[in-house]
Amino acid sequence: MAYVFGVVLFALAILISVSLHEAGHMVTAKAFGMKVTRYFVGFGPTVFSFRKGETEYGLKAIPLGGFCKIVGMTPQDDDVEPADQPRAMWRFPLWKRTVVMSAGSITHFGLAAIAIWVSAISLGLPNPAFPSTESEILAEPARIAVADCVIAEQVARECAPGDQASPAKAANLQNGDVITAVNGVQVSSWGDFQAALRDVPPGTAATISYLRDGRAEETTANLATVKRPPLDNPSGEAKDVAALGVGLVATTPSWVTYGPVEAVGASGEFLGTLATNTVDALQRLPQKIPPLWDAVTGGERDMDTPISVVGASRLGGEAVDNDAWEVFILLFISLNFFVGVFNLLPLLPLDGGHIAIAWFERARSWLYGKIGRADPGHVDYLKLMPLTYAVILIGGAFTLLTVTADVINPITLFSR
Repeated sequence: MAYVFGVVLFALAILISVSLHEAGHMVTAKAFGMKVTRYFVGFGPTVFSFRKGETEYGLKAIPLGGFCKIVGMTPQDDDVEPADQPRAMWRFPLWKRTVVMSAGSITHFGLAAIAIWVSAISLGLPNPAFPSTESEILAEPARIAVADCVIAEQVARECAPGDQASPAKAANLQNGDVITAVNGVQVSSWGDFQAALRDVPPGTAATISYLRDGRAEETTANLATVKRPPLDNPSGEAKDVAALGVGLVATTPSWVTYGPVEAVGASGEFLGTLATNTVDALQRLPQKIPPLWDAVTGGERDMDTPISVVGASRLGGEAVDNDAWEVFILLFISLNFFVGVFNLLPLLPLDGGHIAIAWFERARSWLYGKIGRADPGHVDYLKLMPLTYAVILIGGAFTLLTVTADVINPITLFSR
């Protein structure tokens, strides 16, 4: 039930975000004097609606977004009543139109920023000092987490019948112990520990020196045998090596909470990291189509492939089911920020496409004025319809592929 609750809760959070996106357009348009005739949450048949002033508000049956109808978004709109012509959106100054069209994305950025700050003072944020690169991980002290078993092949899975028992557990090593030597060879880091362990013949006994609560202790462990590639060549041929049955516990905390004032700076830093990662993800989207197709046709799902609203909701359900609310919030933050950036791409029918055309018109008018030529006027949106349809077709196909992968081969963050 917790999983289902999490899925529904995350889907509701997305719907609210999209509704606020459209509300951003509506509120700014009304503030500037533009006429807004309709504001609806959802699509399809109308469930209910009511009119307040000149705007009809309502709920549609399919809760997959929403829309806001602003009169005269383009000069080619032919449904503008003569009395409404002075209030047509395209007649307003460029800066006002830019504010209105970007208000949706600004709303998403605002939601992300608020959620980041709230998380920073309550659940915490990922620690920027937490080791993430291979060199940083190898430099960490060899503070261990004791596994229940040793898995012979190099795969990530839970223990199964027939797996070797953990030598570390049998030797009474405990979570949090810090390995200081293997057979008398001193180690000061996780990388040193791995190298020293590789020098021990697999299947033999080894003397393990360690610190527990500041006390130096020693034990003997009968090492297991696993197949692993060389440390300096992860893609090399796997060979039999010794294994102790432990993992690394980083000494640096992975999450940090902040005070209300400190959280402002930490939130800004996190937003910067999020922006960098989002731009990188957008640039790599074309590269992710083959892995997505592989996932749909029976291959293993790449954790780095894009997810749809369906996939995000499923991950939200997993987070709630595992009481990992910090993951739930991070998903909400990441999705809002990504949608905000994506919506500003200079492509029709996205808001960024309308903004790009408006600024192109202004730049072209300025250039023609400088060279003494007549203003060419507004861009004909009708001539751009083939390109718009192409963007819709490609975007729809990509969305369908992603949703399909999320249904039949979803990404999972927790073992269930």
